[in-house]
Amino acid sequence: MKKFLISEKGNFYKANLHCHTDLSDGDFTPEQVKELYKKKGYSIVAYTDHSLFITHNDLTDENFLAINGFEWEIYEEPYFKGKRDTRVMHACVLASSPEMTTPVGYHREKYYIQNNYENRTLVKFDPSVPDFEREYSIKCVNDFFKKAKDAGFFITYNHPTWNGETYETYMAYENMHAFEIFNTGCYNGGYDEYNPRVFDDFLRGGKNIYCIAADDMHHNDEVGGGFVMIKADKLEYRTVMKALFDGQFYSSTGPLIEELYIEDDMITIKTSPAKQIIMNCGTRRLKSVKNKNGSPVTKAQFKIFPYDKYVRFTVRDFNGNNANTNAYSIDTLLKYGV
Repeated sequence: MKKFLISEKGNFYKANLHCHTDLSDGDFTPEQVKELYKKKGYSIVAYTDHSLFITHNDLTDENFLAINGFEWEIYEEPYFKGKRDTRVMHACVLASSPEMTTPVGYHREKYYIQNNYENRTLVKFDPSVPDFEREYSIKCVNDFFKKAKDAGFFITYNHPTWNGETYETYMAYENMHAFEIFNTGCYNGGYDEYNPRVFDDFLRGGKNIYCIAADDMHHNDEVGGGFVMIKADKLEYRTVMKALFDGQFYSSTGPLIEELYIEDDMITIKTSPAKQIIMNCGTRRLKSVKNKNGSPVTKAQFKIFPYDKYVRFTVRDFNGNNANTNAYSIDTLLKYGV
């Protein structure tokens, strides 16, 4: 019996799930951001200005979906001291429906940077909810993540290398839905922000987490470096967000994945022309397919075994760009008849 791990039905929609506008510290208006991404073939942009949950439903049309969100952040030392030798934690939270208009974990006066202090008046705060005080601690971060998850937000842990956080810290965080396996802005700035090893840290440590590639766009040269291809029945807010919550997507800096399915104990992946297709099994066992003559591969089949912990796939093109699937636990795959 064939089971599609990325749904056979629906359409792929290209998305950037992390960007900034001139409402906080970006160069462009929300309308300009929309046009920049549409020119690059994107159908979806999540607007995630720093600490500003401002809805942009007016930008949605039949060919473009604006997802509402914000980036929540906490610094080991106050931001305005300008220190770069301390740790930080940034996370994007995306609303699961367009009717969600009030943020969680906010403060009416503190924790704003640059333009977002004056624009805080655009946020619809719930007057019955007290201000959320922040301190750089695992407890504070987890308190925020719990509030955000309970309120229906999709939570992404951002740029782990840029954050400067260690294994002991990020492994203690709870209730994240995804993390950034790639961040264009940080990567362009020189940080080693392609993070497959962090992905395996999470997975081997028992975290049920997805991976996304995102631009963290502030400037024009950060448009289109990393993206998510979301498989959904239609370009509609709740439908797309449900696909995110269900893991019906993959992430990429270039290569495309066309099909991913399991039949008996074999997984098949079909891709755009690639140099190499890799299966990581969560152990020291790893399998790779590439042609000895150097010609492109567009299909690979891998056998899986009950002693594997999980499987995830990397598609690498001839320019060194990578597409990454989410991980699939062997326990889940066993249900499909392995």
